Amino acid sequence: MKQTDRSHRDTIFLEQAEILEHQAFEGDQYIFKLRAPECARTALPGSFAHIQVDPALPLRRPISIMRTSPTDGWVEFLYKVVGNGTRILAGRRAGESLSILAPIGTPFELHPEHPAPLLIGGGVGMPPMVFLAQNLAGDNRFHPLVILGSEVPFPFRPQPSRILAPAMPDGVIASMPLLDDWGIPSRLTSLAGFPGCHQGYVTDLARFWLQSLNDEALAEVEIFSCGPHPMLEAVVRLAREFNLPCQVSLEEYMACGIGGCAGCVVPLGTGSGQEMKRVCVDGPVFDGRQVFS
Repeated sequence: MKQTDRSHRDTIFLEQAEILEHQAFEGDQYIFKLRAPECARTALPGSFAHIQVDPALPLRRPISIMRTSPTDGWVEFLYKVVGNGTRILAGRRAGESLSILAPIGTPFELHPEHPAPLLIGGGVGMPPMVFLAQNLAGDNRFHPLVILGSEVPFPFRPQPSRILAPAMPDGVIASMPLLDDWGIPSRLTSLAGFPGCHQGYVTDLARFWLQSLNDEALAEVEIFSCGPHPMLEAVVRLAREFNLPCQVSLEEYMACGIGGCAGCVVPLGTGSGQEMKRVCVDGPVFDGRQVFS
């Protein structure tokens, strides 16, 4: 359910979260797990956390949530080092603690009338897709397909999928093992020549699959996506090409993260004209057609 302008005030928690694990991967990518029971209990796919990487840095960093365990009280994140803040975060170790504001933002909305969600994630835009897939695992109303792309080595070891994904190009068998474990088919793309991956963009592989569907099957599809701005723009063009609904999660720099500073405002095209919306609390999930109108 979409939040109202004020509803976030009672749903964001400030926690001192212990780092349980912090793993480094190629391409300056890191996955870390925090003990944050309130966030784990209340986060929904599309939510993010505003994290204080160091007390000496006043501005927090927004990082998308990749996975949660409400039972065990932990939350998992993926990020890539892109500046001083994330470089400092990369140096934090298990046993240390971080101050986090979370969960923040409007989540993705699933619609049973579209039981074939197509999840498309690129780079550090993969976490919201993984979190949405976790939410879909075991839900018999939906039969999703996940397409993930990266131009640096993936922050996991790709494996040949054990799950059949119909209408895939020959040799495209690489998958994210975690999604296989959840029973959700996934396929990987890259221009870097990684074995088993589709050699192209995520939208190329998505188009190949969509073209294989008849009108009845196509009407069941809704696209969900997160990734770099040019990728999201291409995803929305794809959605228009096949006349599909499309939700996108935006990544923006922000200061307060709770809607007060309006530093993350983006223009949306609506039926009544252009409206300015805050990515932190009005988003980060928006109708893709309004973002790229």
